[in-house]
Amino acid sequence: MKPPARLRLTRAMRLRHRADFARLKQQGQRLAQGCLVLNWQELPPGTSTRFAVITTRKLGKAVVRNRCRRLVRECVRLHQHVLRVPVDMVLIARASIVGQSFATVERDYLRLLREAALID
Repeated sequence: MKPPARLRLTRAMRLRHRADFARLKQQGQRLAQGCLVLNWQELPPGTSTRFAVITTRKLGKAVVRNRCRRLVRECVRLHQHVLRVPVDMVLIARASIVGQSFATVERDYLRLLREAALID
C-alpha cells in the first residue's frame, strides 16, 4: 500500500511575479462562483501547479483578510492532488467570504474547479 502524498504548499507553488498575474489576466480564463473568483491557465504536462490568493482591503482589516487568505489556501492545500492538469491560478476573495465557514469556502472552491473542468 502506497503512503498518502504529503499535502504541503511549497514556496515553488506560489505565483509571485507581476508578469504572471498580468499573463493570467490577459490570456487566462475567468470564472466567479460564490465567494471566490478564479483566473487560471492550463500548463503543459510535467510542470507544477502554482497559485496565488488575493484579498483586498475592501474585505476588512488585516485580521479579516488573513483569515480569508488562510481559508482559501487550506482549500488549495487539501485538494491540490485532484487537479487533472497543472495550472497557474489566481483566487480572488470576494466580500461575501467574510465570516464564512471553511465548509462554505471549500464548497465554492470545488464548484469553481468543476465548472472550469479542472477536476473530474
